[in-house]
Amino acid sequence: MRTRVPMFLCLLLASSALHAQWLEDSVNVGDGPRALCYNPQNHKVYCANQLSDDVTVIDAATNDVITTIPTADGALVLCYNPANNKVYCANEGAGNVTVIDGAGDSAIATITTGPGYHALCYNPNNNRVYCANHGGNTVSVIDGASDSVVATVAVGGGPAALCWNPTDNRVYCASDSEMSVAVIDGASNQVVDTVPVGYSLYALCYNRQSNKVYCANAGSNDVTVIDGATNEVLATVETEYAPCALCHDSAGNKVYCTNYVSSSVTVIDGAADSVVATVYVGNSPNVLCYNRLDNNVYCGNHEDRSVSVISAAADTVIATIPVGSNPWFACHNPVENRVYFACYGNARVYVLRNTVGLAEATKNAEVRTAGAKPTIVRGVLLLPQSPVAGRQSPSALLDISGRSVMTLRAGANDVSHLAPGVYFVRQAQAQAQAQAIRKVIVSE
Repeated sequence: MRTRVPMFLCLLLASSALHAQWLEDSVNVGDGPRALCYNPQNHKVYCANQLSDDVTVIDAATNDVITTIPTADGALVLCYNPANNKVYCANEGAGNVTVIDGAGDSAIATITTGPGYHALCYNPNNNRVYCANHGGNTVSVIDGASDSVVATVAVGGGPAALCWNPTDNRVYCASDSEMSVAVIDGASNQVVDTVPVGYSLYALCYNRQSNKVYCANAGSNDVTVIDGATNEVLATVETEYAPCALCHDSAGNKVYCTNYVSSSVTVIDGAADSVVATVYVGNSPNVLCYNRLDNNVYCGNHEDRSVSVISAAADTVIATIPVGSNPWFACHNPVENRVYFACYGNARVYVLRNTVGLAEATKNAEVRTAGAKPTIVRGVLLLPQSPVAGRQSPSALLDISGRSVMTLRAGANDVSHLAPGVYFVRQAQAQAQAQAIRKVIVSE
């Protein structure tokens, strides 16, 4: 006799299986995790904990906590410097930046910047870190080699967001009190233009394919599109209520914008600057992360304790994953294709992984890891394994001058932070450690 399973139980089992496919792990960190960043050279994830004033270091291969590094008051924002293998942590309460050695996982310097909320971004062209000081109405420019402030740039009132334009070597700073974006020349550290936008500015995002900068204006319910070459406003795109986070889909040249009050994501065509879709997600979406390997956008829903996974090909939600309270920030590890979410309310980092999506994306991109040459797909350099088991030797990525810019691992290496140009892979061979040099081109 066949036993009939109640329909609600079937749905529950199906839902559990779906969540299990995506939610791989959760990691205990400090109190009030607010920011994440990935170190591709040492394969680690860093989590800044605002309430416990420290940074948790996570092994990206095993999801184990390696160590916890004390910082100053209010660890809030992180960014990674690949040239010197350092992690910078901006501390809101202390008005300074803690510099962490990426290899040794120890604090090696403290840099005085300015008061209030901070934002950080890295400029690889000049090896500088920019720190927006919300309470001081300035941007501190930090030399990545010496960890000293080389310039303090006056911008509009309440600088809240930063992004870098590699095409024109400019840094953009959104100031919410002034309703403007200051354009800073990356070479001279001078403000070369000021662009009027909407009000209550929350986020900036750069589109390398179209050389445009997008500014989310939460108070005016729109996104300002700025020409990266001329600094002129090209368009003002209406969204739903309270746009507050942005990310760029490099495969489809689309910009995704979360609308906090409307519980939706507006999808903007990166060429035409028009709305092509509105995707409804969980309550109060406030963070986005684009995964180049599976071509999905991950959206953290602040009040919903969930992450909505949006297919960037179809602009539809393909999964909703329960996570912890108040997801606040996300980052991507391309080696294992994991996406990490820091959940402020329960002191944990949730690790998501789409094993089906990775295989599918690899097939579509026609990646051949068995070939002799490294392959770049969507900002990820895929380095083949050594044919001799246990004989994989370290490799390095060199710029055009021969300077090493990062250490490479067998498998996927995130090179999205590098400026476009010609690079060389110096790969040691198993036999007699001979060196093989292969040219690769980093482009959008």
